[in-house]
Amino acid sequence: MTAFLFGILSSLAASAIILVIGLVRGSRPLWWLVAVCSRLTGTGLARVYRQQLSAEGDIARDLGRARWIKVLAGRGNKLTREVFSPLWSGELSPESVQVLLPDTLAPGDSWLDRRSQDLRLFDPGFTPDLLKNQVRANMDYIAQVARAQPHVELRSFNLPNTCRVIATDRAAYLTFYSSSSHGRNSPCLYARAPGLLYSIALQQFDAAWTNSSSSSHPAP
Repeated sequence: MTAFLFGILSSLAASAIILVIGLVRGSRPLWWLVAVCSRLTGTGLARVYRQQLSAEGDIARDLGRARWIKVLAGRGNKLTREVFSPLWSGELSPESVQVLLPDTLAPGDSWLDRRSQDLRLFDPGFTPDLLKNQVRANMDYIAQVARAQPHVELRSFNLPNTCRVIATDRAAYLTFYSSSSHGRNSPCLYARAPGLLYSIALQQFDAAWTNSSSSSHPAP
């Protein structure tokens, strides 16, 4: 019995060590080790990118095969760039695309205000309204797309946002935000469906979607 328990604990310890190595290194040769641990633990974690920028090629590939797409972002700059451009131009035609961005019109001490304060601590270029202006520009862009493509829906939320989620019916990409760094510098986790991390990503999105409101930005 003791040997059996020791074997289980050894396996869990090895899984934890490999996951930490993957997070630190984020190199492709280690992805297969992460995937093996994922199968043993049921987490669904298949890859770890050291920075979310490294995941863009794989995100573009998965968007091209998706039946539906859900995006929860803290700023949304990536939505207006190359990775998502085939989606907005009509080259891709998923059944539905749901986009959630922070509410720039929320009164009082909103989550966006608090995130802006964090950014100003390590990035002096961020004036009090810069983050809101960036989100507004991205919302205006997606709102224009949504008017031309009925399957695209944009909503806004005012909830604590701890991570970016890009999810499809096949997989999810999660980037956890830090209070001392831009999201683009944070590790990005790739979780396959089905799996624990994939379920967590969808739960995070669905909770924000349920408590969101239709974008109130007027048409230009």
